[in-house]
Amino acid sequence: MKEQKILYLECPTGISGDMCMAALIDLGVDLAMIRRELKKLPVKGYTLRTTTEKRHAISGTRFKVITKKEKHHRTFRDIEKLIADSTLDAKIQKLSIKIFKNLAIAEGKVHGISHLKVHFHEVGAVDSIVDIVGVAIAITSLGIEKVYTSPIPLGSGWVDTDHGRLPIPAPATLEIIKGIPTVPSPITMELTTPTGAVIIKTLASGHGMAPPMTVEAIGYGLGGKDFRELPNAMRALMGTAPQPSPVKQKTTGATPCSEQGSVVLIETNIDDMNPQVAAYLLDRLIKKGALDAYLTQIIMKKGRPGLLLTVLTEERKKDLLSRIILTESSSIGLRYSTAKRQCLERRIIKVNTPFGTIRIKESLLDGSVVNRQPEFEDCKKAALKNKVPLKKVMESATSAKKQR
Repeated sequence: MKEQKILYLECPTGISGDMCMAALIDLGVDLAMIRRELKKLPVKGYTLRTTTEKRHAISGTRFKVITKKEKHHRTFRDIEKLIADSTLDAKIQKLSIKIFKNLAIAEGKVHGISHLKVHFHEVGAVDSIVDIVGVAIAITSLGIEKVYTSPIPLGSGWVDTDHGRLPIPAPATLEIIKGIPTVPSPITMELTTPTGAVIIKTLASGHGMAPPMTVEAIGYGLGGKDFRELPNAMRALMGTAPQPSPVKQKTTGATPCSEQGSVVLIETNIDDMNPQVAAYLLDRLIKKGALDAYLTQIIMKKGRPGLLLTVLTEERKKDLLSRIILTESSSIGLRYSTAKRQCLERRIIKVNTPFGTIRIKESLLDGSVVNRQPEFEDCKKAALKNKVPLKKVMESATSAKKQR
């Protein structure tokens, strides 16, 4: 079975661009290679330096980009052109620009302007450009296929920026981190920077505990401060895990059931939620990637009527959907369980009827059709357009398939 290379970033005291670079170098990325690649960028006036230091008896790497203080503020277009005009590999260019674009979109939303008009201040400086492009170089050189992270502490307090004094987490950081699980921290300062947040946002496929894998290398990236409460270090674990083989198609035009296997069930009992919110919640969960979501009427303690919310999801979507449930509903806790499921291959065919073209969904088992159903929305539109009963359109579509 083919194996995929996985990177897990554990961030007990948050993440910044320099800490991420330090962890990847400590993991085994060649600093000389990073220097050679970064020289392909049309950026001057900086020096890279690494040192081996300790945080609470944990030895790791500290990464610094030493520059002269800049007054030049770059737009997203400036940085995009700077990267595109370099001689970096196309894959590295694409990833670097994607990271900056995600940052520009968040900054634009905070300031109420288009991401194309955003002026980067701290993040437009040479050190941040080097951090972000350096991470893209390192990830590409390692051949990483999937990135996962722990929940992220953001910190608290206030930070001084070019926009003035801002609360922690900074508005841009908070905008970027939406949808990613966070955890509280006893440390009252900025733990996750916009650069660190956008690296996670762009790279990570999931968040939570480390995924099943065979660990092959470990790296520790150290922050500049030495906290009394916790070691200021993030840990990078690199390893491999079996990559699921794709299900072979047995019928031309059929869609294999990619969901076959283990799935996660999320459940919660609710007895104090507005029914209108319940309908909204189901729609939101489906749109955010739930495989299924439904409500069951139940009788709860003291004879109160309530609702059982059940959500079926892939493991990688569990944390995102859980966060939606906890923020959008009145639930105060969730239950998780793992279930096995099997589903049929599916294909869509089109048939011509007197009322227009109708799609029919066919389900197959071992290459043979076991279920056949006209698409309801197609039939509904045709019935309204032709001013005929809905069941007449559905019967016509079924009959046309049989004749075919």
